[in-house]
Amino acid sequence: MSISRRGFIGSAVGAALTAGTTEAGTTKNFEGYPGRYGLLHDTTLCVGCRSCEVACKEVNGLPPVEKPVGDTEIFDSVRRTTDTSLTVVNRYVDAEGEGTDVYRKLQCMHCNEPCCATVCPVHAFEKTPEGPVLYHAELCMGCRYCVMACPYYALAYEYEDPLKPKVMRCTMCYDRIKEGLVPGCAEACPMGAITFGTREELIEVARERIRKFPDRYINHIFGEHEFGGTSWMILAGQSFGTLGLDEGVVSEPLPAIATSYLGVVPLVITIYPGLLMGVYAFNKRQQAVAKEEREAAVTKALADAEEDNKKKMATAAERAKKDKERAVDAAVKKALAESQEGGAS
Repeated sequence: MSISRRGFIGSAVGAALTAGTTEAGTTKNFEGYPGRYGLLHDTTLCVGCRSCEVACKEVNGLPPVEKPVGDTEIFDSVRRTTDTSLTVVNRYVDAEGEGTDVYRKLQCMHCNEPCCATVCPVHAFEKTPEGPVLYHAELCMGCRYCVMACPYYALAYEYEDPLKPKVMRCTMCYDRIKEGLVPGCAEACPMGAITFGTREELIEVARERIRKFPDRYINHIFGEHEFGGTSWMILAGQSFGTLGLDEGVVSEPLPAIATSYLGVVPLVITIYPGLLMGVYAFNKRQQAVAKEEREAAVTKALADAEEDNKKKMATAAERAKKDKERAVDAAVKKALAESQEGGAS
């Protein structure tokens, strides 16, 4: 089995950040809490109604869906989660079958051994005994290593918040679970495509469906073992590659993979973030200097223009004064001449 390129990059970043530490925010060698919860998405039942998207936004107090439910134009492009859409439903075409539409819900998979926790240098992520992976915004320093390391492209960053940007992602409705409630998306699904329960129960449910309907399902539960397993699992009637999922991932947890790369990751990977920050600071300083130089040049140009205008105005005033004196002198001379002529007559 092979690991995807993105998975390797994320693992390398995790290795670089955790070098020389023992637990640096990682859940390495963690086999999972017994009785933890999960969700099973049966894509053969999903019709793309997007009721889960609407429920997610309502539960989390997020802005309404960008296009109303029933507007199929939303499926013209494959979407990713954003800071205001913690789950999205995408449409895929089953090219291997009859070319029918297939739908898959995308959100944080809540890994048993989350790589986001591994790469986070400030321990802002926590795997809870209930199953969800929690994010503590008050600890986050905004490095975004978690966004880069996630093999499921499920984390989003609040780039538009200049003061306290957060990493936004599905919480698996942790607060609702603690209150004995079902996650909003599972409660809202009208087709029963999303099932909530303990992870062990869901695996048994999935296996029973595959056993009863072998012609309907691929004989595999995505998320049971991938990267050490996830709380969200998926059933499908076609290859998972058709659904935009990487079928070549390993079953070994990403934290362990990250550690295994420590011996082969070049030193430059370790210092790369620092180098980037240095380059960024240098560029920002250059921009600041250039701005100062531009402002100084503009100030000098304005001062020179003002001085030139003063000189021109002084010259014009002096010329006007002399012209006025000449005119007065001429008028006086003319008046005297006319007076003398009148006296002679």
